[in-house]
Amino acid sequence: MTTNKAYEANTMDTTGMTVLVTGATGRVGRRVVESAEAAGLTVRAASRGGAVRFDWADRSTWADALRGADAAHLAYLPDVGAPGAAEAVGAFARLSVELGVGRLTLLSARGEHQAHATEQAVRESGARWTVVRASWFAQNLSEGPLLEEMRGGQLVFPAGEVLEPFIDTRDIGDVVVAALTGGDRFAEQTLDLTGPRLLSFRQAVAEIAAAAGREMTYVPVSAREYGAALTEFGVPPEEAEFLVELFETNLDGRNAVLSAGVREVLGREPRDFSDFAKECAQADVWSA
Repeated sequence: MTTNKAYEANTMDTTGMTVLVTGATGRVGRRVVESAEAAGLTVRAASRGGAVRFDWADRSTWADALRGADAAHLAYLPDVGAPGAAEAVGAFARLSVELGVGRLTLLSARGEHQAHATEQAVRESGARWTVVRASWFAQNLSEGPLLEEMRGGQLVFPAGEVLEPFIDTRDIGDVVVAALTGGDRFAEQTLDLTGPRLLSFRQAVAEIAAAAGREMTYVPVSAREYGAALTEFGVPPEEAEFLVELFETNLDGRNAVLSAGVREVLGREPRDFSDFAKECAQADVWSA
């Protein structure tokens, strides 16, 4: 992890520190694991099907995952603002404190008012917390449900021409580890993270197409049209309705502003989207 002298001066002794990472196989969780291991921490990578079993919907898995850890990173699935998230995350945070895991980071979403109740539940848990609010992930276009569309050469998505400060999830991973190991420097703070420049989804797809050396297009649709398509593909109606609400609010331009969060925490600029696109193209991520 890249650091500066100010960061090093405020970093606590992490010798023997064990960190529980929930959602460890996800787009952010994998990078938290990588960054924590690079920092010399002992990582407990938790997921529904991993060696350390953890499931937000199965509370019987929580205590065993937590016992013996010094800190934990919380990533709620399916979304930090989804119905039931605040209750589950709050209960987990309180259990963490009871079991001696008093240092927590919560992955949250920038501009997502639906997530505020979940953030507040962590703040009220008694833990030493840090909320990490991140903008749209660049890796949403290289991993997960949008990847097949990208490989097919056409992204249909309800983002209009709104500008987003896409962030590389490797930067989020580095910030999370900095928060967990930074002593009091980042405790009781909400960190606002973005990439270094604003791009529309159309521009992002164009940059990927140029890097991959193939034709790719972006087709904007309304959130309602997108939700109807999700339902046709088998997404439960209540989940599709939540996503429609999320897209109608979160992709309305409210996030079209840059923050200095990554630089303030890590002492360096965030990774640029073009670097992400070139690296993924070299790895044939978007091959047809």
